[in-house]
Amino acid sequence: MEILRRGMLLAGTASGLVSSPAAKATKAALASASRLIHQQASMFGPIVVTEEPGGLRTLRFGLDGPRQSVVKLNDPRYLELRYTQAAILALAFVPSPQRILMIGLGGGSLPMFFRSYYPQALIDAAEIDPAIIEVAKRFLNFREDERMRAYARDGRNFIEGAKLSYDIIMLDAFSAEAVPKHLSTTEFLQAVKKVLAVNGVVVANLWGPALNPLYDSMLRTFQDVFSDLYLLEVPEVENRLMFALPRRIDLRMATFREHAHNTSLVLGLPFDLALMIGTGFYRIDKPITKGRVLRD
Repeated sequence: MEILRRGMLLAGTASGLVSSPAAKATKAALASASRLIHQQASMFGPIVVTEEPGGLRTLRFGLDGPRQSVVKLNDPRYLELRYTQAAILALAFVPSPQRILMIGLGGGSLPMFFRSYYPQALIDAAEIDPAIIEVAKRFLNFREDERMRAYARDGRNFIEGAKLSYDIIMLDAFSAEAVPKHLSTTEFLQAVKKVLAVNGVVVANLWGPALNPLYDSMLRTFQDVFSDLYLLEVPEVENRLMFALPRRIDLRMATFREHAHNTSLVLGLPFDLALMIGTGFYRIDKPITKGRVLRD
């Protein structure tokens, strides 16, 4: 899920965000250009899929909800949302992942992106709402195959029962308003760490402090579990991406930026990962004292 910052055009509506009259007018114009192609009730609320010019399809929870996922039907390598592009920085930490786990499927844009670049990788997605999986398959071009599967299971339940280790684990599970509590505690993150490969990385999509009263506590909880943390403030949106590693690495920003650039060139990515590494990307190297460690 992506949320734009206060004063900018909102991807949808969310508690605590107010758009300007001009932004509302622009949003209305965009809404008029979109076509509703599917709507249904689900265990967590209404699921809505719209189609916009250019072959884009958008998944939301509710007609006015924030964009959960955007796909381009004929291009699995297309990533519309800023935070999904930023999440691919995981490849600068792990350039050749063999096993990838997604907690939260959405429209399936990220697993389809990874599948297009890593056809031999094992990709698992745990999505608690079976209706989301069905909608992603019917309307958003998500395709399972022998090595990419979506499981209708709670993310924590899936991780605690996992028999494999994963090189990249992406935590992107949201209710309509927040990360579910049981997916933000130290006990959950310890379970995540157990199934993370020794040279792997966890990428967690968090809302920033303007929207998330537990933001500092979430950072502190990650620090309680993982050895090395890097935070990326996604430009223009309230999303923050946490890159958590189970071991301390010798990362120098200039070298890492060059490595990210080279990874982009080798893979032929449609964007340069090095551009993600600027003033908004930094290592959390001091103890976090704000908030509290979240526990079950």
